[in-house]
Amino acid sequence: MPKRPLDHPAHAASARISPPVPPPSPDVPTPLLGNLTPSQFMRRYWQKKPLLIRQAIPNVAAPLSRDELFELADQDEVEARLITHFRNKWQLEHGPFAADELPTLKQRAWTLLVQGVDLHDDRARALLDRFRFVPDARLDDLMISYATDGGGVGPHFDSYDVFLLQVHGKRRWRISAQRDLSLQPGMPLKVLQHFVPEEEWVLEPGDMLYLPPHIAHDGVAEGECMTCSIGFRAPSSSELTAQFLYHLAERGEDRGEERAPKLYRDPQQPAVEHPAELPQALVDRVGAILAQVRWNEKDIASFLGTYLSEPKPSVVFDPPKQPLNEARFIQRASNFGLRLDRKTVLLYNSRFFFLNGEENRLAGLKKWLIEFADSRCLSAKRFVTLSGDSSVTALLHEWYCAGWIQVGEPA
Repeated sequence: MPKRPLDHPAHAASARISPPVPPPSPDVPTPLLGNLTPSQFMRRYWQKKPLLIRQAIPNVAAPLSRDELFELADQDEVEARLITHFRNKWQLEHGPFAADELPTLKQRAWTLLVQGVDLHDDRARALLDRFRFVPDARLDDLMISYATDGGGVGPHFDSYDVFLLQVHGKRRWRISAQRDLSLQPGMPLKVLQHFVPEEEWVLEPGDMLYLPPHIAHDGVAEGECMTCSIGFRAPSSSELTAQFLYHLAERGEDRGEERAPKLYRDPQQPAVEHPAELPQALVDRVGAILAQVRWNEKDIASFLGTYLSEPKPSVVFDPPKQPLNEARFIQRASNFGLRLDRKTVLLYNSRFFFLNGEENRLAGLKKWLIEFADSRCLSAKRFVTLSGDSSVTALLHEWYCAGWIQVGEPA
């Protein structure tokens, strides 16, 4: 059977169902957090201790059906992994997977993990948006885990915060705050060598477990089950350092420094008897060059905004096949409003906004653009108030043509 493209209606069935979910109010209790307010949750639990929440989302439905998830895992643009534990042996395979490449549904102890489902389906994106009480700069993706009876990925730990939402069937979770996080050697997976569970629960549809980083956990399916994992970005210090220095170097080129680069010079270098020896003068000179590297808070904010809004390497935006001209775009947006594409990341600070890795000044765009970023949509009524400014409509039309925003559809 030929693969369906990701813009096939089967993958975008919900595109016209509902507008983006508004960000949760920080001071209003919500069942999602066990009737805590987001502010209370962040103070008491975030990066501090686990929290079990019964019926966080009552009557929850899986964002994708099993067949839709399997079809998504067959796409080249999607990160999918198959983990099996047959005959007490762990094995890991990377996708894409055709339907006949997966084990049968009657086979026990296998798991399909599909990463970044929010990038490919509006229902998954809507579920991810429920967790926007955490800054978008930290929000990563929604992964769906499908497992047959006994399926799991073994006892392990994550280096980031995660919400584990049960959306179909049951899964038994065991967790531990143990300090021993050594891994079994020679394994295709990061499985803990000595897992000593301290607490245990069975989660049913609607139940959710929050785990801060480095809490050991093991989830095993009891019958067929699906679990949504809402994960958060936690770049390492070395990654941030490397990317920041690269950002500074790029900024130097943007300022025209590449036209007159300061090259290394050693006019006093003598002839040497040991040519393979690293010259101490070279070490000293380069040390002096590096000591002159300077940055300020503006550089850091610029780096974080562009780096954290940069789409993942696998992300490809889909411009409209027959884009509306600007006049028709304004007419449609005046009737239906606008919304950010589910793949778009729009961040801002007091002076700049960062759209899919690009930095621009807020200037006169400030009020409406902040509204657009926070709500991920502009109502038709709000758009009409902006449509008299040709520079604004031209900018939004440009984003629409790039596939970064979409004309909203009636709910």
